[in-house]
Amino acid sequence: MYKISKNIKVIAFDADDTLWVNETYFREAELEFAKLLAKYETANKIDQELFQTEIKNLTHYGYGVKGFMLSMVECALELSNYQISQKTIEKILNIGKEMLEKPIELLDGVEEVLQSLQGKFKLIVATKGDLLDQERKLDKSNLSKYFHHIEVMSDKKTKDYQKLIKHLDIEPSELLMIGNSLKSDVLPLVKIGASAIHIPFHTTWIHEEVSEAISSKADYGTVLNIKEVLSLL
Repeated sequence: MYKISKNIKVIAFDADDTLWVNETYFREAELEFAKLLAKYETANKIDQELFQTEIKNLTHYGYGVKGFMLSMVECALELSNYQISQKTIEKILNIGKEMLEKPIELLDGVEEVLQSLQGKFKLIVATKGDLLDQERKLDKSNLSKYFHHIEVMSDKKTKDYQKLIKHLDIEPSELLMIGNSLKSDVLPLVKIGASAIHIPFHTTWIHEEVSEAISSKADYGTVLNIKEVLSLL
């Protein structure tokens, strides 16, 4: 069983697909986008081109629905050789707007775990994405009352966590990160000497996937449900 440091003072939770459902809505949006572009390309080709456009645009737009919307529009223009109608562009924008209006669906056990840990540790959210959208989701989730601090990061690399640790005025060994992404929520923490628990979500964006060869070398915990975290602390 994974041994968590006895020095833990702060527990950081990823938000999307750790506290609530998120990636599922992106997969649904991609299917709708492919239907709108069906006259220009195959669904597989559309999916590949959209992904490449998203990755290319990360440095411009960062993570989140708004950047995804802009990437869909750009991809549609290119795949259609700039022949796509204004009406279809409007439908693409509406896909994004519908994503922003989705209700918050908490994952099983989340509130139970937060209630149990509150008061025993300093609880924070450490997530990446669009600030306005993440604040909106947190507000709609009714989970804000459990968290001491909300950190919306532009990215989740080693340097970003080092900056967070400095801001929290703690040692790396005093931080535990819990999240669904090995690439963003686990491996960078292990690298700097913090603890990490991986909770796999059934859908993972391909950009967040890492090879087994890389993940198998890292020391972290894995649970299938967030409620199992309590038995590790």
